[in-house]
Amino acid sequence: MEVRADSITAPPPLPAQPWRQSLAAFAVDLALATGLVFGLSIAGVVAWAMVRGMQLGLDGGAAGDPRQLAAQIGEPQGMALVVISVVATAVAALLLYFWRRRAAIGERMASHAAARRLSTWGWAALAGLAAFAFSAVATTLGQQAGIEQVPTNQPLIEAVGAQHPAWLLLFVVLLAPVYEELLFRRVLFGRLWAAGRPLLGLVLSSAAFACMHELPGTGGNGLLAGTLLWTCYAAMGALFAWVYRRTGTLWAAIGAHAVNNLIASALLLSGVH
Repeated sequence: MEVRADSITAPPPLPAQPWRQSLAAFAVDLALATGLVFGLSIAGVVAWAMVRGMQLGLDGGAAGDPRQLAAQIGEPQGMALVVISVVATAVAALLLYFWRRRAAIGERMASHAAARRLSTWGWAALAGLAAFAFSAVATTLGQQAGIEQVPTNQPLIEAVGAQHPAWLLLFVVLLAPVYEELLFRRVLFGRLWAAGRPLLGLVLSSAAFACMHELPGTGGNGLLAGTLLWTCYAAMGALFAWVYRRTGTLWAAIGAHAVNNLIASALLLSGVH
């Protein structure tokens, strides 16, 4: 399923909806997104396990005991996890976009026009650089205060980058920004923007974006480190939402996201943390 460049754009200028109605619609979007991403991720793991089990059977290495077979199959690692994550987010984003937030013809035309302006890509580059700079400064200040934080996905990205750097760049720099922006900025932020509540949409969609990447107190980070990481992701989401609204095309937010991910991935691949 392909999404054309002129089909992803800013919401139309709709009359402001009542507080309860617009917030309820956002809550439904968020609940659907969460359920879809989680369910599709589980389905991806199950599909991987089935394929792995068939491979073991063909190789003659599958044990008869279900517990031994489960131990032999193990869990998806490295590139398999990246693929499952990106595919789950992509399918969820596309389903919600076409089901609940599909662009009208006028929106497509406006997006196409905005994407042709050179200033659009200048703002995108600036937002991407600002997002990375904010994270770098926050990380440095945290380290000086004795707070060591490691993003939950960093070990996975490092492992995949060491073995498949080209695939890492494809997924992290090109594909992930497209579908994450489609979900968090077009569907979630765009819902409240179209309802005349862009600031509320920016805050709530950025918080959801941060929670998808880092939940304080979970993983290997403590509460303070996790909160700092969450704040960095929330700031990124806010910047991407801002550039989307500033330029009028979601492609600017996708470009900003890609710039941020490209810099971070390049530093990881080069061994600079």
